[in-house]
Amino acid sequence: MRIRRIRLHGFTLVEIMIVVAIIALLASIAIPNLVEARKKTQRAACIGNLKTIEGAKATWSLEMRKSDADVPTDADLFGPGKTIRRKPECPSSGNYDLKAVSEEPTCTVPNHAL
Repeated sequence: MRIRRIRLHGFTLVEIMIVVAIIALLASIAIPNLVEARKKTQRAACIGNLKTIEGAKATWSLEMRKSDADVPTDADLFGPGKTIRRKPECPSSGNYDLKAVSEEPTCTVPNHAL
């Protein structure tokens, strides 16, 4: 009589633990880089919005014959038929301050400036 050995193919617990440890190590390296890249992208998008607002202010002042000291409102720059259709939003949830025509617009988030 012959005894058959059934051999199951698969991974041992130690092998699986090693793979999980390697994945965790790679994730610990990659996640901080992804967070930093996201912050840089949000900052670049906010600066782009600020440049757009600055251009809209210049256009508004020329079309309406305003001086450099005049401050436009949201209704002057944003909306249907205006320079910008919809008011841009900061990707980091900041708020934009339009300021006078001669001044650059600002964002409430630190490091988001022209």
